[in-house]
Amino acid sequence: MAVIACNCYRTVGFGPDKPYLSGRNLRRRAPSRAISVSFQRRISCVASPAVTQKVGQKDFLHLDDFNKDTILKMLDRAIEVKALLNSGDRSFRPFEGKTMAMIFTKPSMRTRVSFETGFSLLGGHAIYLGPDDIQMGKREETRDIARVLCRYNDIIMARVFAHKDILDLAKYATVPVINGLTDYNHPCQIMADALTMIEHIGRFEGTKVVYVGDGNNIVHSWLLMASVIPFHFVCVCPKGFEPDAKTVEKARKAGISKIEITNDPKEAVKGADVVYSDVWASMGQKEEAEYRRQVFKGFQVDKNLMDMAGSKAFFMHCLPAERGVEVTDEVIEAPNSIVFPQAENRMHAQNAVMLHVLGK
Repeated sequence: MAVIACNCYRTVGFGPDKPYLSGRNLRRRAPSRAISVSFQRRISCVASPAVTQKVGQKDFLHLDDFNKDTILKMLDRAIEVKALLNSGDRSFRPFEGKTMAMIFTKPSMRTRVSFETGFSLLGGHAIYLGPDDIQMGKREETRDIARVLCRYNDIIMARVFAHKDILDLAKYATVPVINGLTDYNHPCQIMADALTMIEHIGRFEGTKVVYVGDGNNIVHSWLLMASVIPFHFVCVCPKGFEPDAKTVEKARKAGISKIEITNDPKEAVKGADVVYSDVWASMGQKEEAEYRRQVFKGFQVDKNLMDMAGSKAFFMHCLPAERGVEVTDEVIEAPNSIVFPQAENRMHAQNAVMLHVLGK
C-alpha cells in the first residue's frame, strides 16, 4: 500500500527585525493605584522562533510585512473593485469555487459580515467558526486546527485574542492566513481607514492623523502603517496607557513618518486631517471600564475638541462606539463624521487583501 506524505507545515518569518512582537514588550504597567483588579494590558504576543517563509506563500498579518508599493496597489484595487460592485456588476467572481474558514474566538458584527459578504460577492463561500465551534487552544491545539482547515479551505481568516494564535495559524497552514484582529494589532481596519481617507481627503500620504484614547491594537496598526507610508501620526492618551514602546520605536526608526505620543488632546488635534477614537475599554477589559472612565476624563472627542482640530478635520471611529463616553453623539452624527463610510470600507479593503493573498 502506497504511503502519501502530506506536509501541511508552513513557516513564517518573525525574527530580530520585529522585536516588538515579544510578549515581554507588549505588556505595560497600569497606573499605580490601590485597586482590587489588575489593569495590566492583556496582550499575549510571544512570537515563535525565527523561521523562513515558503516561497509563494502569502499572509496578511502585519502592515509592515509589505512595502509601500504593495500597500498602495491593494488600496487601488479596493477602489476599483468597490466601484465595480457599486455599479451592480456581479460578473467579477475570482473566488468562484473557493472557500474561506473564518475563526472567531472574539466576536464581531463588522468583521463577520464584511468578510462573509465580500467573499460571497466575489464568488466564494465563507464558513463561520465561532468560539464554541472550535475552542482553539482548549479543545484542540492551534497547530492542529491550522493543518486541518487548510485541507478544506483556500484561505483562513481569524479574529482572536492572543497574537501568538495568528502567528501559529500562519506557521502551520499551507493556505493564506488573514489577521482579522488580535490583541496586538488590527491591520484590516487600518487598510479600511486609509481607503476612507483617500476617498474623503483625496490622499493618504502626508496627512495628519490624531488618535485620542487608549494606546491599543488600533494604535499599533497605525504605527506599523507609519513604518511604510509617510504621514504624521499622533497618539494622545493618558499617562500609563501609551502604546507598546517597541512598536513606537520600530515606527520611529523606520524614518518614514512623523510619530508623536502625547498626553494633551487640545494641543495634539490642531491641524489634524483626521481625529480618530476608539472605545476606552476593549473586549476583555470590561471589568476596567469604570476605572478607565475616570482616568480618561478629558480625552473624550466632543464638539469643542473637533473645533480645535479645525473645520477641515474629519472624525473617524472603528466602532462599536460608546456614545457619550469616548465620543459624543453630536460628533458621531456631524457632517464631518465619516464613521459609516469607514465601516463600509472594511469590506472593500478586505476584498483587496483577499485578492492579493490569493494571487487574483
